[in-house]
Amino acid sequence: MSTIYTLKHAILSHSKSFFVLKNNKRAWHIPLLASLCVAIPLFIGLYFDNFPMALSASIGGLVILYYQPTISLGSRMLLLLICSFGFALSLVVGLIFSFNPYVSSVVLGFFAMGINWVTTYFKTKPPANFFFIMIAAMASFQPYHLALIPQKIGLLVLGSMLACFLALCHGLLTMNKVQTSDALSITIKKGDFVSVVDSSVIGVFIFISLLIGHFFEMQNPYWIPISCLAILQGVSRKHILERMVHRIAGTFIGIGFCWVILSFFDSPISICISIFILLYIAESLIIKNYALAIIFITPMTILLTEVGTSFAANTAVIIPARLLDITIGSILGGIGGWFLYHQRFKNNAIKQLRKTRVVIRKKF
Repeated sequence: MSTIYTLKHAILSHSKSFFVLKNNKRAWHIPLLASLCVAIPLFIGLYFDNFPMALSASIGGLVILYYQPTISLGSRMLLLLICSFGFALSLVVGLIFSFNPYVSSVVLGFFAMGINWVTTYFKTKPPANFFFIMIAAMASFQPYHLALIPQKIGLLVLGSMLACFLALCHGLLTMNKVQTSDALSITIKKGDFVSVVDSSVIGVFIFISLLIGHFFEMQNPYWIPISCLAILQGVSRKHILERMVHRIAGTFIGIGFCWVILSFFDSPISICISIFILLYIAESLIIKNYALAIIFITPMTILLTEVGTSFAANTAVIIPARLLDITIGSILGGIGGWFLYHQRFKNNAIKQLRKTRVVIRKKF
């Protein structure tokens, strides 16, 4: 009886959290800036009738999500340039090793481990490791064409450059309106193997997610590692569970919303406008309520990642596939979160790493 009561209480608690909006002092023009950075390349691609290239550039525009308007203008531009380099590196790693699905899965697992360690070490603010690993995962499922790699990198860098330019314009326009700190604060997190264990868990589950997508030859299965990683962003075991429930439930609603959009707005111009509006709403909600934001993020990302294909004619195939991928990834993320915040597991792993370090020091 107590188990049923606990389960009922948990369901009610998660249901109520869908309608709770947190206080947020984020300026309205920050989500607008993010929407412009992603949408402008799409409109340019629409004008030149080349959506695939525009898609690569718009992905580069996502670097604007690392923009920090509370630090000095020089520091925020430096941060964006560093993240732009990270985006390009992530794309290179994903594309170069996409020639073999199993090699790619192993490399991306280690890459995710390394990126998480770096962002944790320097205490990088959210979205932290997310978009670096996301870009690498998406690139790993693209067909391997060595001659096209420089072109794809160039397009992504152009999108990042556009985002940096728009961020500079925003900084100059709001220079006297926003209170900022003097410089970029880089805080190094010092821990005894804690970040190594966390990074290893994330790397292993990204590897498993990629391997599942490759093994079952799913259509655009990069949604599995992306969803897994999104859940692993939780800061506690309870938060992990909450994000998993919210992502799956939000995805169900968002998928339905996407079907409605594709049923009534299937022209290229309407799709570009829909992406712009959905991203603005999602960025406005992401801090206030993650579950509500997912409802808009889901159709936005489906439209964005499928924009260069004939997805409008294959809605009956695309939507169930995305729903399956996101659900599998979310469940894997929930399992990974159990390891991330299981204290006994972490303590045993740290002890083993310490013993290994002592053995290595004695030998060398």
